[in-house]
Amino acid sequence: MRQNSKLQAIALGVLFACSLATGYELEFSDADYSRQVCSGMWASQSTFINVTFDESSSQGQVAMVIYEWKDVKYLGVTTSTTDDSLPKTYVCTTDAVRVGLCAYENVGKFIFSSDDGTTANQTTFWTASVALNQTSGASSDSSGLWESPEGNPTPPADNDTSPWRSRDLHNSLRQSSDMLNPSPYGTVAYSQPIQYQVRKTGYYCAAIVPVTVLNPAVRQAPTDVPSHPTYNGVVLFRNTFDGQLPATDYPKVNFYLAMFLVYVIAGSAWAWLCYKHVTELLPIQYYLSSLVAFLVIEMVANWVYYRYLNAHGKTAASVVFLFVVAILDAGRNALSFFMLLVVSLGLSVVRESLGRTMLKCQILAGLHFVFGVLYAVGIVELELESTSALILLMFVIPLAFTLSGFLMWILYSLNGTITQLSVRKQRYKLRMFKRLYYILLGTVVIIAVFFVISSMSFSDRLAEDYAAKSWKIRWWLLDGYLALLYFFTFWSIAYLWRPSENNRRLAMSDEIAQEDEDAEDYDLETLQQRTVAREDDEITLVNSRREPEALAEDHVVFEIGDEDIGSDDEGETAAKKRRGGERRASGDKEDGADEERQGLMHKNRDE
Repeated sequence: MRQNSKLQAIALGVLFACSLATGYELEFSDADYSRQVCSGMWASQSTFINVTFDESSSQGQVAMVIYEWKDVKYLGVTTSTTDDSLPKTYVCTTDAVRVGLCAYENVGKFIFSSDDGTTANQTTFWTASVALNQTSGASSDSSGLWESPEGNPTPPADNDTSPWRSRDLHNSLRQSSDMLNPSPYGTVAYSQPIQYQVRKTGYYCAAIVPVTVLNPAVRQAPTDVPSHPTYNGVVLFRNTFDGQLPATDYPKVNFYLAMFLVYVIAGSAWAWLCYKHVTELLPIQYYLSSLVAFLVIEMVANWVYYRYLNAHGKTAASVVFLFVVAILDAGRNALSFFMLLVVSLGLSVVRESLGRTMLKCQILAGLHFVFGVLYAVGIVELELESTSALILLMFVIPLAFTLSGFLMWILYSLNGTITQLSVRKQRYKLRMFKRLYYILLGTVVIIAVFFVISSMSFSDRLAEDYAAKSWKIRWWLLDGYLALLYFFTFWSIAYLWRPSENNRRLAMSDEIAQEDEDAEDYDLETLQQRTVAREDDEITLVNSRREPEALAEDHVVFEIGDEDIGSDDEGETAAKKRRGGERRASGDKEDGADEERQGLMHKNRDE
């Protein structure tokens, strides 16, 4: 007996120590609309669920059950196929015993029902009838459950020692070596946190239902009102990791750490290229360098935020930290789209200035920043299962509008720039902008595919099993895939505009012909002759045109200056010179003919 007492004391000490472990906590009370709390769990050999009642404010008797969601089909017994309001009976009561829905020894517990021959020992099902601290005159003795006018079985005598009469939580557990969480017999008295061992990763729920008890010892009249249990408490989900984050959010900690390291590596490579070609850097490459530094800061801020949240839970400091992270995230998106838009418009490559268009770009970027902050805060603070669709749309639709505006404007501008470069035979620039177009087009296609997948997933958010099915991938749908997509898109674009020895090709300069078939298009004399032929059809070109000398393939010559103004001025000047030359040549010929006629006339006179 002493040895058993020592072992029991050690076990109680272990249970108490485990109850102090940190984990994800959810509060519950008798006033809750939903009678159960659930959470995903990453399991190991040291994971568990603790249910703790506040002894100072809890009294009465409750029915408890803890289970993994895959076993929810065994919870309760179907009593009606037509009444949707109460299709199942979940708790074993005297009425349920009378109609044969459960056994006598299970009164006050949840009902386990199996149609496929599965036993409770083969599932994660654990249930108990728990008596809480009583401070009022009403008793929560389980004999009250047996009170019924007729047809109920006779309750056991007060001196009955059957297991269902046991009031000690730990002495009444089944001594079964093949069960991880054996359900106790009878009604157990709550004295310390109830622990449920978890060894398999899954979505676990703890349901607590108050049981109304009639005590014949104090009942004086048929009109007496039975006592209704009141309780408050906390369910602690102790995962394989130390901390207070829910299991569905913990992958973000390692994800943002990995993203931070990858951005540092890629940013270091970018910094080396900038240092190597520091004298040839273009303005756009300075902007990209600033954005790279901004991205590194944002990734480390996200990682630190989730680490802090895991260590300290939701506090006033964590709320402030959340706004900082949201501002960084929204700033990154707005700045990225803004830079992509001005690049697509051809700033510093095709145009020297955007004029009033730049103001419109800045306004759109500012709106996208504001809506991005609201969205980032909303997806963290709002519960998807309980938030109305209208509230969710208020956070999503404004951001979707500005995002769509950016994408449509960028693609339209990029298409215009590509057309302009193609007409002007700017092959090097054209190749870069076409690659940029393909990158953005692929990004839009991927976003559209994931939007359909996310919409299909969130369309079932009000379904009973939505959280159980999506808790592992919810972080990926909300944060993960967008962060990875941005990473690959950004660095693909940065690779196109990377610092290199060819940077000057991106300056405000134009390529001369690169192939024989295009050489004539760029020959100055040919352009002059074409201009003269268009303006004056009566002028006959006497001098043969000099065939242009073809340039070697891939040989590029650049002519610095304003593309639009320079080409027009050159054409006009050349045309004027050509017309002047033709007039002078024609005049010289006429003068020569006159002199010849005059000479002949003088000769005839002399003869």
